[in-house]
Amino acid sequence: MLSRGDLTDDEWAVLEPLLPVSNNRCGRWRDHRQVINGIIHRPSTGVQWRELPERFGPWKTVHKRHLLWSADGTWEMLLQHVQAAADAESDLDWNVNVDSASVRARQHAAGAPKNPPPTPPSSSKGALQRSGSPARSHHPAAPAGGGGAPGEALGRSRGGLTTKIHVAAEGRCRPLSLLITPGQRADCTQFVPVMDKIRVPRTGLGRPRRTPDSVGADKAYSNRKIRAYLRKRGIRHVIPEKNDHKAARLRRGSLGGRPPGFDKTRHKDRNTVERAIGRLKQFRAVATRYDKRQYVYLGTITAAALLIWLRS
Repeated sequence: MLSRGDLTDDEWAVLEPLLPVSNNRCGRWRDHRQVINGIIHRPSTGVQWRELPERFGPWKTVHKRHLLWSADGTWEMLLQHVQAAADAESDLDWNVNVDSASVRARQHAAGAPKNPPPTPPSSSKGALQRSGSPARSHHPAAPAGGGGAPGEALGRSRGGLTTKIHVAAEGRCRPLSLLITPGQRADCTQFVPVMDKIRVPRTGLGRPRRTPDSVGADKAYSNRKIRAYLRKRGIRHVIPEKNDHKAARLRRGSLGGRPPGFDKTRHKDRNTVERAIGRLKQFRAVATRYDKRQYVYLGTITAAALLIWLRS
């Protein structure tokens, strides 16, 4: 199983230089490697934080570190660093595909407290800034996920509480960007936000790369707004036309315009995003939501994506 096992020496060598060195409020950080192993053990197994094995240290330390790094953008910074390293080695396929997946939320995920996310210590912020990516502190009124604070990205459906994960994946089945919304939110409403969140820094000088070579998606993303957005950015795209859109265009005759271009061969590669979602759902705490707070669940998914990149 992809998600099993602690960090290897090679994986730790990638992450170690990017992590904060000390905490001014309570001395030095507890061994980051031990804590990160505890953090990735929990999504892999779905175990409660209180039930973490003793070899990972105090469960409260592991839990609080995950809350902090989910709030201040550390997980996202680490993911972008690994993506940048892959891009520098030409190991990143910029034929991107977008899709979403609904996950069931346990009843314990409801009833989140209204207290704000934890504030990182100044030393932690400085370490993130020195690593080449600015520290982020997500305000509780606008958490990173696009779902809004009042509902904590929880939606109601006939199946109960659900959350939807929106994913943009590169051609080797690895997530490039992630968003979460309530489960009833339409896929097409999050296409632009998930595309705008693609940001792969350069290992040297230059702006981060944000523009894919091509984008593929299913009929749920077939509308004028999305096609206009992609044309404006000069991105080739393969999105099949909906039957009712096609019928309306044909009824208008010559005024209906030309049909959108469609490359069947390129569209077959859309399964890469479905396989990326399948990889994410190998982590039990991703496939089923246990986290109450939106930013914490997004941090859990981002940590899972980071492990996918490290082990791909």
